[in-house]
Amino acid sequence: MSKRPSTSGHGKPQKRARNAEDDGAVEDGSDAEDPLPSKQVVRDAGIVESITLKNFMCHSHLGPFTFGSNVNFVVGNNGSGKSAILTALIVALGGNAQATNRGSSLKGFVKEGESSADLSITLRNKGKDSYKPEVYGDAIIVDLKITREGLRTYKLKSKSGQIVSNKKEELLSILDSFNIQVNNPVSILTQEMSKYFLHSKGEGDKYKFFMKATQLDQMREDFVYIKTTKSVIEDKIEQLNECVKDLKHKFSEKEDRYKSLASLDEMHTKKEELTRQMAWAQIIEMEKELEPMKAKLKTDRSSTEKYDEKVDEWKNKVEEAEKKKRQSQEQLDGITQQLSELQSTCSELKAKVQEQNAIFKSSEVMVHRCRANLRDLDKDKAQLSSRINDLNLSISQTSGTEQQARVERMEQIQAELEQLGHQISTLGQQADQYERACSRAKEEQDKLKKENDLVMRAIDANQRNLQMLESSRSNRLRRFGEHVPALLNAIEEAHRKGQFKRKPRGPLGYLISLKVPELALAVEVCLKALLQAFTCDNHEDERALKGIMSRVFPGGNRPQIITSPFLPSCHDTRKRAVDHPPHQSVLQVLEIDDPVVANCLIDMRGIESILLFMNRTEARRVIQGPNPPRNCSCAFSKEGDQIFTNRNYTAEQNRARFLSGDVEEEIRHQQCENENLRAKANRFQQQIRKMDEDIKQNQVLLRRADAEKKTTKNKITKLQLELTDLKNVEEPQSEDLKPLEEDLQEIIAKIASKTAEYEERRAQMAELKAQYERAEQEYRQHKERINAAAEEADVKKEELSKTDQEVMKGKHHKKHYEDKRSVHLGNIKTQEANLVSKEQELKASLAKAIELCPERLEVGRSAKSLDSEMVRLDIKINAQVEQQGDREEVTRLYHEALESYKNMAHQIKDLRNFVKSLNKVMNQRQQVYTDMRRFLSARCKYYFDNTLAQRGYSGNMLFDHKNETLTISVQPGQGNTADLSDMRSLSGGERSFSTVCFVLSLWAITEAPFRCLDEFDVFMDMVNRRISMDMMLKVAASQRYRQFIFLTPQSMSSLPETRLIRILRLKDPDRGGEEREEEVVV
Repeated sequence: MSKRPSTSGHGKPQKRARNAEDDGAVEDGSDAEDPLPSKQVVRDAGIVESITLKNFMCHSHLGPFTFGSNVNFVVGNNGSGKSAILTALIVALGGNAQATNRGSSLKGFVKEGESSADLSITLRNKGKDSYKPEVYGDAIIVDLKITREGLRTYKLKSKSGQIVSNKKEELLSILDSFNIQVNNPVSILTQEMSKYFLHSKGEGDKYKFFMKATQLDQMREDFVYIKTTKSVIEDKIEQLNECVKDLKHKFSEKEDRYKSLASLDEMHTKKEELTRQMAWAQIIEMEKELEPMKAKLKTDRSSTEKYDEKVDEWKNKVEEAEKKKRQSQEQLDGITQQLSELQSTCSELKAKVQEQNAIFKSSEVMVHRCRANLRDLDKDKAQLSSRINDLNLSISQTSGTEQQARVERMEQIQAELEQLGHQISTLGQQADQYERACSRAKEEQDKLKKENDLVMRAIDANQRNLQMLESSRSNRLRRFGEHVPALLNAIEEAHRKGQFKRKPRGPLGYLISLKVPELALAVEVCLKALLQAFTCDNHEDERALKGIMSRVFPGGNRPQIITSPFLPSCHDTRKRAVDHPPHQSVLQVLEIDDPVVANCLIDMRGIESILLFMNRTEARRVIQGPNPPRNCSCAFSKEGDQIFTNRNYTAEQNRARFLSGDVEEEIRHQQCENENLRAKANRFQQQIRKMDEDIKQNQVLLRRADAEKKTTKNKITKLQLELTDLKNVEEPQSEDLKPLEEDLQEIIAKIASKTAEYEERRAQMAELKAQYERAEQEYRQHKERINAAAEEADVKKEELSKTDQEVMKGKHHKKHYEDKRSVHLGNIKTQEANLVSKEQELKASLAKAIELCPERLEVGRSAKSLDSEMVRLDIKINAQVEQQGDREEVTRLYHEALESYKNMAHQIKDLRNFVKSLNKVMNQRQQVYTDMRRFLSARCKYYFDNTLAQRGYSGNMLFDHKNETLTISVQPGQGNTADLSDMRSLSGGERSFSTVCFVLSLWAITEAPFRCLDEFDVFMDMVNRRISMDMMLKVAASQRYRQFIFLTPQSMSSLPETRLIRILRLKDPDRGGEEREEEVVV
């Protein structure tokens, strides 16, 4: 640290108070120095050359202020910026905000409305005490930026303005080199500190002020810290003493083991020999292992052709099966078209048969009626003939009147019988009509019941679908069946138990989603049962899945299971996929995250070659046009229609069941459809009930007609009996025979006429029957042709299904062998890699073996036996090591224990020497501290008495270092020393003057490159102010190596004329503009 000595009147150098060894103190004032030495030296390092402020406190811009090297007065009214200059000096040189007594935080120094404040201070850096002159030059510029958040940023620049550092540590080094103490009140005495000291009534505060000014308090704190450190070291020594005892004990144990070690060289030598043999034995075994690996690799390479042949074989079978499938499909299409034509003709023939049957039945009724009439006429003829004969026999026995009465009665009975015959015939026709009406009604009722049963089953199915849809609100799986969630849980449980090699996937429809929701029906019709299917990786997993399904699906109606090896990536379908923009294939409209699901749908349905269209017209135009898209097997429209190049099929369903996205819409549609079906069922039930009523009414009418017919026949029987009795009783007259004979002739004529009519109608009925039988025969033959065509269609369908299964089986086997070939090729690659790895391992082991034993050893023992012997040898070595310890370990532990013991003992010795030296130095320093405190106290008294005497005052300073108090007594004017009084009894001006004297005395015993006083004369009268000013100027003149900065609101017009005094006059404050100083050199 730099020192600037000053010579006193006795020629003794005055040193800094903070270095106790270098400070020349005068004890009890007996050897006091002259405060006004005759020769002075101008200081070159550490003084303030200029200050510039921007946006600091309430000032937009202050400065630059250029200060002289000795005395500087900063003059201005209140608010002109004097205190801002002093505050900036403290803050810029590292002081905290509390030290300025102007704020509690740095952010309070930023002008209101501004984001930051900038401070710049230039320190002189000349002479032998300069700080890094080769870096900074003749001046050091300290720039400080304070942000609104209170952050402080330094820039330390050279005289040329180049930034040297931005670290506060560099600033502290500069301040320490120049001995600048911004927090020392003797160096910078602010207005608030001056007021506090002036008004302070505590003797302890004055003592603290003295200790802080002379830096004795820092020395005392250092002593306290050193004593605390010494106590810690002594405690550490005690702890180390305990540790060294343990270390010595451990060292003794390790030393005993080290000395008692026996030789293990023989066993280690044998182990090394076994290690060399082991290395070459492993080489021999590895060479033997390579031979079968090479042979197997050669065999597998030769068997690759078999897999190629199998793949080609099944490829040809697939092509043949697909060709056969196409032929079967074409034949089935022809049969289907023929069947459609036959069915339309069959309807016509059926109508014709029904018409012929009705005509035949009507003719048959007329024939039966004619036959009945003939029978009735024959009976009448027989009765008349018998009556005539009876009359001829009894003609003599009856009178004319009775005969006439009997004849009239007989005629009346005959008329009634004829009328009743017509009535019976009419009742018979009515009964036939009622019976046919009942039959037709029952047939119609049966049809209605069948249709009603179909509707009710549809209602039940829709109700189940509705329940599944409602349950799928929370679980979409229920769309695929009510048992599917339980099935998936069972699959998951079985997979956790390890029953599956690869976890099955399904249902497939649950694992896919649509990019275009409008095509849901088309995709669902395309995939059909595959949506509910599951897929397995192998047949063992398939059998396990079937077992689970048999438990979960008690009815036996389980989903389809597809077995195909799971691949990690999706098939490459670019060569066989259809590409016809803007229309997409089924594969393109599906989002499938799992490649296993995608591969399954590609293999089973070929979804990459099926196009989807938004309307059937466009689909037919594209697919059935002259140039259908390449690789397109078929297409589906949005309505679900399937379109081939030569035919179309209409979908059986009109709504998507599994893939529809809007569940609520499906539920509403299902509910609406259920309502329609229920309404239709209600109509059917109403019609069935009406049919029941009609049947019952016709049956009642039929029974009534039968009863009437029976009653009429009874009447006829009674009349016939009565007629017979009359014929038997009567004796008709000869004249009565003529009418009977005429009736007989008439009946004979009617019989002849009816007989001719009967024959004609019977011939007509035979012709109609023949026509009916021919029509019916033609209808039956046509029906047989339809049945034959249907059976042929069924056969073709079964054949097509078998062919389709053959295609699927062929594809499956082809894919199986392709996968096996891929696995086989992968195994070959794996074997090649293993062979290369084994060869590399052999090479590495051979290198290690050569390193252990350069010459190849032909070892007759196996590596396993050598390893067993080495293990046994290790057991022996370990047993001996356990008893005595490993040689290297024991040696290492011995040396470590020895080293630890020596280090610990040496450390304790060093610490004890250090404590001893520290005690010695502390005793010396404590004595020096006490002497220095006494000397500084004496010098302070001496200078205080001298400064008071210049005004004619007398005073006394009493230091009580034990109680840390300082008592100052002052007597204005010349008087008795006994009349000294405390400073509290003085007037304001006298107290201020006494304070200045105390400060000047502290200046005399301390050292700093510059000193600052803020409004030191605020409470002085003119006389005290003049005397104080003269005293300070005299001190400043005697200490030209120091810089003095005084801040005062006085004009200082009465200053003496000298070139060492510089006055900076501040203008009155202008808050909106800049404030600059007016420099006056006196």
